[in-house]
Amino acid sequence: MASVDIQNVFKSFGSTQVLHGVSVDITDEEFVVLVGPSGCGKSTLLRMIAGLEEISKGTILIGGRQVNNLPPKDRDVAMVFQNYALYPHMTVFDNMAFSLKLAKAPKEEMQSRVQRAAEILNLTEYLARYPRQLSGGQRQRVAMGRAIVRDPLVFLFDEPLSNLDAKLRVQMRAEIKALHQKLRTTVVYVTHDQVEAMTMADRIVVMHDGIVEQIGRPTELYDFPENLFVAGFIGSPAMNFIPGRLSRQNGQAWVEAAGGTRLPLGTNAPGQEGQEVVYGVRPKNFRLGGDSDSAGIDINVGVVEPTGDEVEVISQIAGEPVCVVFTERYDFKPEQPIKICPALDSVHLFDAGSGRRLAS
Repeated sequence: MASVDIQNVFKSFGSTQVLHGVSVDITDEEFVVLVGPSGCGKSTLLRMIAGLEEISKGTILIGGRQVNNLPPKDRDVAMVFQNYALYPHMTVFDNMAFSLKLAKAPKEEMQSRVQRAAEILNLTEYLARYPRQLSGGQRQRVAMGRAIVRDPLVFLFDEPLSNLDAKLRVQMRAEIKALHQKLRTTVVYVTHDQVEAMTMADRIVVMHDGIVEQIGRPTELYDFPENLFVAGFIGSPAMNFIPGRLSRQNGQAWVEAAGGTRLPLGTNAPGQEGQEVVYGVRPKNFRLGGDSDSAGIDINVGVVEPTGDEVEVISQIAGEPVCVVFTERYDFKPEQPIKICPALDSVHLFDAGSGRRLAS
């Protein structure tokens, strides 16, 4: 197994620079997910690890060995692509064994490795079939099996679940995570889906416009986002943001938003009097308040979206769209006035200028 060290890596396509000094240290046997919106550079970075893209500047080491100038075949990595990249005229066995045939591996070793991978992935009964005879999930398993038989130092996954339906994606997420726990191989996984990232990763690398915004465990990114981008990208539904000015008086603190709306804060709220801030609170960190709740915020119900075990209410606060999620099954009506109370220990404040979260 091996670590992957990405040190101050830049990538340019002509005059267009797409990666701006990216540094990530991935430890041996770690499952790291690169996540971000389309065009953030995450797939480009993965392809640079694999050797499919040249490094414009910086260094990549695998197992302590610099691989900048090594061809892909000499890096001892295996990549699973979004489109499976299976040979349609080959059986499942032949697809999985293809790299071993190219390496002129002994027939007995080839048989043993493919059989082991097939058992791990529950593909034993499909080894004689062709890709056209398989479901999308089974084809993805074959692509994973082709990587497993190589016994690589590092697995690279490039949005492998994007072509699957929602139910199958959930199933395959669990299977890939279980595979990692069984093989204990270093994994670098790319996705634009923050739910995939949160459920699978040991650590997440959040990327945006070619830079790393934050690296941390899923719960760290959710509970302590370093800036507005991470706070808005991690979590579903996304965090609510309301701009305003920080005010303090008689030991109390609040954010004065548009129209004189007061947004409550805890007594230990960070920031300076008069500072322009963005008030952030996640949809699930509200409760329904009563008339006597002094820390409540008055809203009018806009759209009600029952999701089965929860009710989502779409409304506005100080002219800004907000989403509130209730676990109770309230029978709200459009335009109904209600009061919502944020959990003050779960409120985040961000500097309006820099977008950085203010620490207590």
